[in-house]
Amino acid sequence: MRDETPLWLFGDQLGRHFHATPENRGREVLLIESEAALARRPFHRQKLHLVLSAMRHLAGELGDRATLVRARTYREGLARFGRPVVVHEPGSHAAERLVAGLIEEGRVEAELPTPGFIRSRRDFAAWADGRGRLVMEDFYRDQRRRFAILVEPDGDPVGGRWNLDRDNREPPPHRAVLGVPRAYRPREDEVDRGVRDDLDRLLRTGRIGPVGVDGPRLFAATHDEARRALRRFLTTRLASFGPHQDAMLAGDWTMSHALLSAPLNLGLLDPLAVVREAETCLRSGEAPLNSVEGFVRQILGWREWIWHLYWYLGPSYLGRNALDARTPLPDWWRRLDPSRVSARCLRTALAGVRDRAYAHHIQRLMVLGNFALQRGFAPRALTEWFATAFVDGHPWVMPANVIGMSQYADGGVAATKPYAAGGAYINAMSDYCRDCRYDPRIRLGPDACPFTAGYWAWLDRNATRLAGNRRMSRPLSGLRRLADREAVVEQEEHRRRY
Repeated sequence: MRDETPLWLFGDQLGRHFHATPENRGREVLLIESEAALARRPFHRQKLHLVLSAMRHLAGELGDRATLVRARTYREGLARFGRPVVVHEPGSHAAERLVAGLIEEGRVEAELPTPGFIRSRRDFAAWADGRGRLVMEDFYRDQRRRFAILVEPDGDPVGGRWNLDRDNREPPPHRAVLGVPRAYRPREDEVDRGVRDDLDRLLRTGRIGPVGVDGPRLFAATHDEARRALRRFLTTRLASFGPHQDAMLAGDWTMSHALLSAPLNLGLLDPLAVVREAETCLRSGEAPLNSVEGFVRQILGWREWIWHLYWYLGPSYLGRNALDARTPLPDWWRRLDPSRVSARCLRTALAGVRDRAYAHHIQRLMVLGNFALQRGFAPRALTEWFATAFVDGHPWVMPANVIGMSQYADGGVAATKPYAAGGAYINAMSDYCRDCRYDPRIRLGPDACPFTAGYWAWLDRNATRLAGNRRMSRPLSGLRRLADREAVVEQEEHRRRY
């Protein structure tokens, strides 16, 4: 491999830690817009826009150093470029197979380690091999020690506890919005207008079939925008992030969330630098420990964990289905049509995906994921939906998040119990139930909450499969005592309106 060999960057490898490191600073950069990649799945319109905008902005910033090729496929783009390239580890099994084939053909000279994650795949495998159980909390603590994040000189956690999750479960306040400074909002430019025109043309000619609605770009597409978004969060929103990070308000889609998952997953921000800056906010007194630790855990712990599980568990993980869930995704779900839904929590979350290609993590887990779990949606199809309908979705992001944590389809690799809950949880942690036609306290009749009734029907359907899980012993005991169990199960088997 020669230093002057051009560097081919995928659309999720766009930050300076990919192309401006000492070993890469002098390389020519190749970017390929593959029409086949855009059309491969029913991606959200705003997701397509964000990726293309980010690639084109980077090409413009790099000037003569960058070559942007628009081609039918990646292979065609490489052939048109006409020279061998090097590439960083890509973000999917399919892309890795492509790169492996291109190496055999001599079109790619070498695959470089990715700087988009803090720990290497080899290091994770060494940590994971031989463990009886892969527990995120163990990995997270090891990450904290290894990279000296929020630890004292003796290696103990700052504040005496590794995990402050118990301090971060407050319900929302009794008002329409959380009342924090608004998140960073980028301004569109000529590049965005060109992207929109091109997507309109591809849509008119039937060459792409996106879902969702078009709208103003809401997420950072450049290094400078991502840095501004990070600084806005750290200086005005991080302090209030912790207590209400699990809360939901119908009129406040951002709450205190960072909205940094999209630029992080485009490779625009260095994740280790982000957590170190958050730690600085604690040291300076700008944010309390529970908020800083909760944010650090999402990036240093969970994001890294999800990436490494994707590679460590391999492609076969996508086929796991421990609860034998086989219901096809409804048309209204796939097409993002909230008008077909009456339950306010589900309607609000689905509308957020339609309008912004986004829902924060509790809406994803305890509304969308919880509903899908209760209704037995096929986990592989659901994983693909999350990966394509969300602006921060990528092939590596969703398998362990959906198949593991959300749907418990891996039987307990990513989570020790299913994240299933009835309407009482949603009522406690949101304002959705106040103006909903369903009552979270009722499980039978026309006012029966589909989450409350759905929870008991799901538990009945999976009682035998869950009998060996000690954390499910109390819910299963409650199911056995449920006087109207058979009636609830019968009702939910025939329910067609939610």
